[in-house]
Amino acid sequence: MKAAFLTGASALLLSFAGSSASAQTVAITGGTVALGDGSEPIPGGTVVIRDGRIVAAGRGVAVPAGAQVVDATGRWVTPGIVAGFSRLGLAEVDAVDATNDVEARNSPFSAAIDVAPAINPRALPIAVNRTGGVTRAIVAPSTAKSIFAGQGAVIDLGADMNPITRARAFQFIEFGEEGTQNAGGSRAAAHLLFRNALREAADLGRRTGVGGSGGAARPATANDQRNLPLEDQPDNTLASAGRTRPTDVLLTRFDAAALVPVLQGRQLLLVHVERASDILQTLALRKEFPNLRLVLVGVGEGWTVAKEIAAAGVPVIASALDDLPASFEELAATQSNIGRMRAAGVRVAIGMIGDNDTRQARQEPQYAGNLVAVGRLPGGTGLTWGQALEAITSAPAEAIGMGGEIGSLRPGRRADVVVWDKDPLENGSAPLIVLIDGVQQPLSNHQTRLRDRYRTLPEGALPKAYDH
Repeated sequence: MKAAFLTGASALLLSFAGSSASAQTVAITGGTVALGDGSEPIPGGTVVIRDGRIVAAGRGVAVPAGAQVVDATGRWVTPGIVAGFSRLGLAEVDAVDATNDVEARNSPFSAAIDVAPAINPRALPIAVNRTGGVTRAIVAPSTAKSIFAGQGAVIDLGADMNPITRARAFQFIEFGEEGTQNAGGSRAAAHLLFRNALREAADLGRRTGVGGSGGAARPATANDQRNLPLEDQPDNTLASAGRTRPTDVLLTRFDAAALVPVLQGRQLLLVHVERASDILQTLALRKEFPNLRLVLVGVGEGWTVAKEIAAAGVPVIASALDDLPASFEELAATQSNIGRMRAAGVRVAIGMIGDNDTRQARQEPQYAGNLVAVGRLPGGTGLTWGQALEAITSAPAEAIGMGGEIGSLRPGRRADVVVWDKDPLENGSAPLIVLIDGVQQPLSNHQTRLRDRYRTLPEGALPKAYDH
């Protein structure tokens, strides 16, 4: 069985290496298939891939004539892991500034910062996490001198130089303890700074005719310079007809322009909050700014206000296993947080904010498995197996507005597929095949090469440093 599987994997690799991946039809047969949509695993399932997309997945799926067949009998087949919140590709070594693009401490800009140009697809954590079955990641910058961190991206972890799936996918801000410090020392100041920023964005939108109040943009004429992006408007566009910006603004024009899509609901707003009262205050912002499309991140005390979150219809990307009051804003932390929010009707995904988020998204399957175990503890509220896999695949994709593209094995989705040696939510499981957009990816990295080098090295061949 193992030999047959490995032969199939090799054939798949050779097939893709010899011609365009988009021209291939591949059927992965005989494995336990998990769709990633919350349903339970399907023994003896089949996944069919064509042109880099999922054609069908489940039991009783016919294998198309001429398809490359990979025998996954005894294995598990799932969508690739979607890192719900990370900083993958933004840093190599946190303490070495030259390799760290997570935050811009000395920049005059905040909301306008776009992480896409800083993503390094050759950063070591990309390959390490790909080897762990992570195929896509939601990547956010960190705040520096403002509550606004900038615009995050959705990336793939493929072994190529084109990592960006969607640039400027969202704006990320801090409303908890970190945002409080960046705003001057109080939560009241943070909320005032936010309201002022959105009003400056609205004012800039009105002055350039781009619908800054949250409504539709004014139609542009053929000779109208206002159809340019706001940050690219020439100064004389604003100056004409007395439409110069006020002198008391706090944001640069670039930052104010970056917030216009947030104000209009064209760009998601990811907000890091932990404390229950901060969660409620964030939800209340939509009374003043009704077009805001919110996603809550962290949400350590979310279970205490789960009904309010569910009623607001706001998705959550939560930390999975916070169970200690690590700060004053997480005094009600519990491992049952995600399970209780899910039970109350909240749409919950797993993220890694503040949890080695630059390197270890590959731990998400373990976290998801632990949430299954939490449900079996007396008094604990966890997730079913299907719900746990959903929390690290389709749920983060849905939260970011990309559920129709990534995160599941439903027809039409991008063919991000992982074949595992066993149950992926069990410790010690490992990917045997990783596909991104239907293209097979290498499963080696610096760590695996070091392991292979020294695991079987004869004593006499050790470097001199090991002789002492």
